[in-house]
Order: sequence, then C-alpha cells, then structure tokens
Amino acid sequence: MTPLLLAPLGLAMLAALIVPLVIHLRRRTEEVPLDFAALRWLDARPRPRSRLRFDEWLLLALRLLIVACLALLLARPAMLGWEDDAPRVLAAPGIDAAAARKAAGPDADLRWIAPGFPEVGEATPPARAQTSSLIRQYDAELPPAAALTILVPPVLAGVDAARLRLTRKVTWQVVEKATSASQADAPEAPPAPALALRNAEGQAGAVRYFHAAAQAWSEQERFDASTGTDLPRDGAVLVWLKPGPVPQALTDWVSAGGTALLAAQAEVAMPAASAPLWRDDTGGALVEGGVLGAGRIMRFTRPLEPAAMPDLLSGSFPALLRDLVTPPAPPPARVSAAAFAPVAGVAPFALPPYELSAWLGVIIAGLFLAERLLATRRRRFTA
Repeated sequence: MTPLLLAPLGLAMLAALIVPLVIHLRRRTEEVPLDFAALRWLDARPRPRSRLRFDEWLLLALRLLIVACLALLLARPAMLGWEDDAPRVLAAPGIDAAAARKAAGPDADLRWIAPGFPEVGEATPPARAQTSSLIRQYDAELPPAAALTILVPPVLAGVDAARLRLTRKVTWQVVEKATSASQADAPEAPPAPALALRNAEGQAGAVRYFHAAAQAWSEQERFDASTGTDLPRDGAVLVWLKPGPVPQALTDWVSAGGTALLAAQAEVAMPAASAPLWRDDTGGALVEGGVLGAGRIMRFTRPLEPAAMPDLLSGSFPALLRDLVTPPAPPPARVSAAAFAPVAGVAPFALPPYELSAWLGVIIAGLFLAERLLATRRRRFTA
C-alpha cells in the first residue's frame, strides 16, 4: 500500500503549531507574589534572567498533536493499493439461489447482478435488471488482479446489443437450474393502443375507419370519439380530424410525451425533421411526421376519403395504422447465455484511493477528549 495526500496544501496549517506554544508560555502556572515587610527597605537588584520553560508537557504535547492531525485532515490522507484481490462471483437474476451457491462454493463472495450488488441469500432481485450495464460497472470497480466468475441462466435477460468487453478474462458459467419465475418470464405482447378521436361537427365520415381498426385490434376495443377539444390523459393516441389551426394545448400535450395523428386539413407547424412514415403501393406518402419534444406528431397528406386514399378500404389498414401509432419497440433484451460470453480487451480503470479522513476524525475526537480531561483535572488547580 502507498500513502499519499490528495490535498497537500492542507499541511500549511502546521504553522498553527505555534499557537499552543504561545499559550503555554503566557499561561504558565500562576504564582502570586507576596511582599514581606522586611524586604521593603532592601535595594532592588537586577532580576536574574529567566530561562524559557514550558509547564505541563503532556498537555502541550496533546495540543500540538491535535493541531498536527487537523492539518493532516485538511491534506486528505489516502492509501493506494488497499484493494482486496480475493476472487468474486456474480450470479445473474433467474438462477436458483441454492444452485448458485453450490456452483460458487460455500465460502465464495457471491453477489447478485443487481443495483448495489446484494449478497446471494437475500431476496432474489427482479429478473429485468440491466444485466450488461451492471456487469460492466462491477468489472470497472473491481481490482485488476481479482478473478471474476459470472453465473448465468441458459437465457440471459437485461442485455443490450453491444457485446460484453471487460477489463479481465472472466469465467462464464451457465447454470442450468433456473427459477420458475425466470422460466415463465417471456416477452409480453404490447397492448393494443387506445384511440381518442376528435372530429368536427357534421364531419364524422372518417370516424368509422378508425373505429373498425380499433375493433380489429382487440375484442375489448379502446376507442373514444367526440366533437370536443379535450385531450386524452390515459396514454391514448389522439386522432385530430378537425380542420383549421391546431390549438396550442395540443402541441404542448404532444411535447409532453403524447402521440397525435392529424387530418390533412389540420394547420400546424410540423417538426423540421418530418419524414414520410406511411406510403401507398406506388410509393406516395400517406402520412408524414416526426418527433416533437418528448412525443410524436403525424399528419395525413390526403383527405380521409376512399377516392383520395384507397388504403382506407384495404384489409391491411388496421395493421398498418397500429404500426404507425404504436411507439417503437425496445431492442431485444434476451439472448442465449452460451453465445454471450464476454471478451477481454478493455484497459483497466484507475481505482480511486481509499481516503482515511473518517479514521483520522475519530483519532482527533479521542485526542480532544483526552486534552479536555487533562486540562480540567482537579489536581492541576491545587496549590
């Protein structure tokens, strides 16, 4: 281990060591002079030269030591090379805890791949953790000389698209025995989107096409149509079929994370990065749009009439409309563990030094307590 100071300028406080010395010189044990009558008539003689003398050496030493420790505390002492190089074992969520302990050994430092890296034996963390990110974090915080073993189930969840590249060569071990929750854990199909349609008075002709699409998506249709201007609050997709300028409240709602699909007659400033999102068989754009704030805004390029847009009568209209209004699916997060073994090659990260300020603070507190006991003891004030 190598000691070092993170803020060596703090040692400038050592100049304060002169303060206890001055105090002890000026506050020596008080001696009260007494005048004798017989001495009043004697001639004054030169007083002998006094020698520099300190009283109460132990108390002075304690005070000097407290000041020196305070200066050292300001300099932030630390140690390099304090890391424990003992081997570690990580277990991915989804492995049976007993099987993980058996594979790692009874005395192994076995921890879950979960935030905080809790020890195995506690409650099993959720299987949908960010496995790849947590493995990279644990590897970066581990001493370079420490060996690492990672236990994973046959199907590993919570991974990202990038291959794991770590700072060391790890032992990647697939444990066949998984928990029942992991075996039953399968990606769920996204629910059918809900449509909130707002049309103008006397212009409900296009409503039936969206209503039929919502019925085709699910037996329990999630569809709402009205001529009002209220905005949905349950995460529904807003279909705005009113002509003319779009209210500012609608664009604010989209910027906050909503999804809106507008009629061609709606007047609104589309995002600069708008692009065709739906094309017909000839390649013509049917819907254009893009990202606005945290949401998406889209607009038809043609009137919602079969003569102008024959796709309204197509059997594929419900599926194409659903693909349009459904948010993009997240990338796959499950992979065969045997094919996802990490590789080494990343440069080791410099580990932070271990600061000793907390321990030094305890020492200073003990020295101060001893100094107070010594400075206030009864014997010190006896004649």
